[in-house]
Parts: sequence; structure tokens; C-alpha cells
Amino acid sequence: MILRPVTDADAAELLRWRHPDRYETYDFGGDEELSSHYAAEEDDVLVGYCCFGAEARVDGVHDEPGVLDVGWGLRPDLMGQGRGRAFIETILALARELYHPERFRIAVLDWNERSQRAAASAGFEPTGSVQEQQGRFLLFERPA
Repeated sequence: MILRPVTDADAAELLRWRHPDRYETYDFGGDEELSSHYAAEEDDVLVGYCCFGAEARVDGVHDEPGVLDVGWGLRPDLMGQGRGRAFIETILALARELYHPERFRIAVLDWNERSQRAAASAGFEPTGSVQEQQGRFLLFERPA
């Protein structure tokens, strides 16, 4: 898997992705600015994306020195296939290279057990929660 800056074609494809059921909350609404995101590609096919810093931070969570917020998403048809840990580790390697943080932080909706399991398998531990318009997000951190 390689990570590279999102192109206009990638952004158009990401805006078309539709997640099933409750996961639809992860769909892009069309007004998002995706130019600061990174595309995850396997065999020249877009399989996911990631973002860092303010782009990855949910409302109610504040910037903290040494902590980098990280966000990601897999293509809807690839979810639940056991790709999470390798996908996360690839993203965190890029984040280390670009930002040199002390810690990584992610926010996961409280009902999203699949993402919580992937985060735990990548060494993230719960640190709190925040209520946002989309629901209650659990916060997880791990050393960089």
C-alpha cells in the first residue's frame, strides 16, 4: 500500500463512496475540502484515505502540543476484512515521517466496534470521549 496526496480524481471518487447502514455517517457530504488528505492505493486502485491534524479532529477536541490527530477510512466494500491494522500502521508511518509527534490520537464513534478493535490491535488505548453532532466519539491515543 502506498500513500500519496489526493488528486482531483481521487477526491471525486471519495465523494461517491457510500457506506452501508450506520456507517453512512462516514460518507463525505460533498462540501469537504480533501486537498490535504492522502490517498491509500494498492495496485493503482484507491482503497482508502487518511488525514492529519485539524482535518482529523472532531468538534470538541482541541489541539494539544505533541499530539497528532489522525483520521482514516477504507473503501466501503473493504471494511471488515481484517485490513485495519496494516492500514493503520502504514498511515502512522507516514504521520511519523511528516510530523514527528510524541503521540497519536484518534476519535471513533462509540458504536463503531470494528474501528475500536482495529485501533486496539494497533496499540491505541482509550483516553476519554466527546459528544459531537454525529454522536459520542471515544478518544484513543498511543505513543508515536
